[in-house]
Amino acid sequence: MVERFLKQTSFKSVEDYNKNLEFIIPENFNFAYDVMDAWAEEAPEKLALLWTNDQGEEIRATYAQLKEQSDQAAAYLQTLGIGKGDPVMLILKRRYEWWIVMLALCKIGAIVIPATHMLTKHDIVYRNTRASVKAIICVDDAYVCEQIRLAMAESPTVKQYIAITDHGKPIPEGFRDYQSEVVKAPKFERPAFVNNNEDTMIMYFTSGTSGEPKMVAHDYLYAMGHLSTGVFWHNLHEGSLHLTVADTGWGKAVWGKFYGQWFAGATVFVFDHEKFNADTLLRQIEKYKVTSFCAPPTIYRFMIREDLSKYDLSSLEYCCTAGEALNPAVFDKFYEKTGIKMMEGFGQTETTMTLGTFPWMEPKPGSMGIPNAQYDIDLIRADGTPCEDGEKGEIVVRVGDRKPIGLFKEYYRDPELTREAWHDGLYHTGDMAWRDEDGYYWFEGRIDDVIKSSGYRIGPFEVESALMTHPAVVECAITGVPDDIRGMVVKATVVLGKEWKDKAGEDLIKELQQHVKKETAPYKYPRIIEFVDELPKTISGKIRRVEIRKKDAEK
Repeated sequence: MVERFLKQTSFKSVEDYNKNLEFIIPENFNFAYDVMDAWAEEAPEKLALLWTNDQGEEIRATYAQLKEQSDQAAAYLQTLGIGKGDPVMLILKRRYEWWIVMLALCKIGAIVIPATHMLTKHDIVYRNTRASVKAIICVDDAYVCEQIRLAMAESPTVKQYIAITDHGKPIPEGFRDYQSEVVKAPKFERPAFVNNNEDTMIMYFTSGTSGEPKMVAHDYLYAMGHLSTGVFWHNLHEGSLHLTVADTGWGKAVWGKFYGQWFAGATVFVFDHEKFNADTLLRQIEKYKVTSFCAPPTIYRFMIREDLSKYDLSSLEYCCTAGEALNPAVFDKFYEKTGIKMMEGFGQTETTMTLGTFPWMEPKPGSMGIPNAQYDIDLIRADGTPCEDGEKGEIVVRVGDRKPIGLFKEYYRDPELTREAWHDGLYHTGDMAWRDEDGYYWFEGRIDDVIKSSGYRIGPFEVESALMTHPAVVECAITGVPDDIRGMVVKATVVLGKEWKDKAGEDLIKELQQHVKKETAPYKYPRIIEFVDELPKTISGKIRRVEIRKKDAEK
């Protein structure tokens, strides 16, 4: 499959990859037809999806079955008046049907908007009105359905709302019944014209760490952009069974359990669970012999707190991490217990993987890796000039006159915001990093989060990394607090482990301060430490440092 879309399909070195990565771009590329249905024709009995849940249920779907089921779903959606260019929001947690409906919407040229089940009425109204959502397909969850009902009075564009429930269960009042209606759909006929490469295929709302979520629009080549994510970063092959820990409401789901994995011909493994538990996850890896795994560093942190010798993880071949910067201590512990080196990657909702550690590279724990060859990545100063090695700057994509495959089209219906981020041939990520002499990039934090103290620029992550190596610290967030003498001083907001909570006080503050001084440059230590029960977070789990700063300003 890969050979249809790449002129060279395997690489032996960074130089080889940088020189020879070249896409073959078909006209009117459509992932559902050109990849998934092609697999169904060539290898109909090949396992495409292995779905399980925390009740012990299991669904195995071949590529042929996915084609049949997505055709059926596409025909059903057409009977509801959904077609090319219609925005459809999916709130489906990790239900099996999410994969079916994603393919179905692609087949009819509709715009899919994945969303999290944690949205409130306000959030749903905001998304419905900003994107002119025509239909909502949701999981049969009391909270989700209630929020949708409450949102309807202020959502005039929404014409259909459809619930997916288990067979035999009553459907929520006012909702269409997906399960009973989809089987009555007529035979699917592919529309005469589905899409151009430039048409909008999928839109994501960013998680909004500082203000209202932005609406990120991607074209049909976005799917192709993830070929490098699955085939090269995840290092997948036709024998792979890959598990990415991600809710389907976030972009990480298509990074790890959709496009790139199926380009590789791998089997996507899904564990549908209500509440994360490290032991349960490890048992799934053991039971099903998962070969490839990807999760945020937080998940690995919980995993290494378990006694890993209790689990047979011998099936694991490859492990990756993304979503937040990796603390080297977590890397080292996981490697010690499993013999596997985690391969970091970096990207945004607006991109596919822009930086990564590839199989032909030696990882540097805590580094994001090197630029992915499909992007021209650079670091720039505030004045727009390029940074030297070792100098902190903003990560940018040099776009030139041709948009890289995988980079977003625009912030939908917001040309001003688009111009703010993308101008003069550069897409500005808003993320800070520095580059070492080997070309590896090291994350520093969001531009807004960088602390300027006594002439020093201090990235929150480097201090957080130092604090996280202390056994008392479960989570922490570093922010700046105004100071008359230094301009800003470093503040740490810390969540302690259960066994340390009764020790919270001046002695522990001094101990943590001394610990940071030993782990990193002394000037970076937090002069203020506050102990809290939990950190403020977005619904995607990202720390809202802006909220901490706001509360401090109000004191």
